[in-house]
Amino acid sequence: MFLTYGDLAKLFPNKYGIQDNELYFHTVASNSAVLQPKGIFIPFEEGSGKLSQAIENGAIAALWDERERIPSYTPNHFPIFITNDLLKGLKDMMELYIENISNVNMNQTQKEVTNFLFLDEVRLKENESTYDIAVMAEKILTVKEQLQIGKEGAK
Repeated sequence: MFLTYGDLAKLFPNKYGIQDNELYFHTVASNSAVLQPKGIFIPFEEGSGKLSQAIENGAIAALWDERERIPSYTPNHFPIFITNDLLKGLKDMMELYIENISNVNMNQTQKEVTNFLFLDEVRLKENESTYDIAVMAEKILTVKEQLQIGKEGAK
């Protein structure tokens, strides 16, 4: 099961670019240098890189901070979902995805999944790494709370 444009359009009603509810996202990445085929780029941390590099590496959409200017080189059709809090938006996206996959018939084999690609190479030596979406969502929420106490929702 993949995240779809329709899923994100429900979470982020403020958006630009093509509107295709059948558009599937295979990856979600926070670093523009990472290969992200059919991906959503979310520059929520310093050093995330530029949108142009994310597009070169396969991003087909982005979650964007409303306070940041959308780069002028962005293609008109490129879907951009606008939020006032990237970390909260990412958390909401992950929670929606967890809800979607938990509602799928458990007898049905799911080979097609959206991959969340968040890798901090510097910290790999110091911390245990995980690809469990629930664990990653909790870590992101903790960081968000520490950095942005008191911010309102992502819509």
